[in-house]
Amino acid sequence: MASRAETARGPDWLAVATVLGVLLLCYYLVPVLSLVASQPPGAVLSRLDDPAVVGAMTTSVAASTVSTAIGATFGVPLAYWLARTDGRRETVLTALVVLPLVLPPVVSGMVLLTVVGPETLVGEVAASGGFPLTRSFAGVVLAQTFVASPFVVVTAKAAFEGVDEQLEAASRSLGKSRATTVRRVTLPIAWPGVLAGVTLAFARAMGEFGATIMLAYYPRTMPVQIWVSFSTAGLSSAFPVAVVLLAVAVVSLVVLNALGTNPLE
Repeated sequence: MASRAETARGPDWLAVATVLGVLLLCYYLVPVLSLVASQPPGAVLSRLDDPAVVGAMTTSVAASTVSTAIGATFGVPLAYWLARTDGRRETVLTALVVLPLVLPPVVSGMVLLTVVGPETLVGEVAASGGFPLTRSFAGVVLAQTFVASPFVVVTAKAAFEGVDEQLEAASRSLGKSRATTVRRVTLPIAWPGVLAGVTLAFARAMGEFGATIMLAYYPRTMPVQIWVSFSTAGLSSAFPVAVVLLAVAVVSLVVLNALGTNPLE
């Protein structure tokens, strides 16, 4: 009776939510399908053996893998610590973590240049040791890590906050150390959220352009190669490379999720 009365008084909000959600999904999907459909398979395949495209693909996948690994190595412990910290300190530090997400990517690159640029102390010392931090693979990784690692921290933090602290307390009461408790109790429960953060970080690193082009124009990543193709030869040249990037990103994310079965169970 109550449900019938609600239906009589107003719209079915589940149906409204479904329609709105489908419209947003279409907004995501239609441009991607349009991009793929606009390029004949031959045009895309012809770019696969282009040395510039192959080099950009290799750089993008390798650098994204390294930056994601760095983000997970440092970000997951930070996320756990923030999830178990209360008060103003947690608020301030979380805001600091989120800051790279709200900065324009070009500004992120400028910020990094003030620390690791060729005219800074850190940049000069690294370059003199044969390890330049700009116009190098290291520069690509630094740019990607800065803009992508916050996804690991923010998402993993939410996952850790969803774990009942009483479960950890029970484990500790049985004589287990905090490290053992986190490894055997907390991480298995929070793992889907941690994996989601890692996946988002990898995807963000693959698509990073602004900070990368400021910090390391060479070696080129796929987004930089797309920009070069567009600026030198127009959309007709950039579109096939964009399709290649889309395919590489999708395959990489599928593989990452396939490898994301919980190794702690």
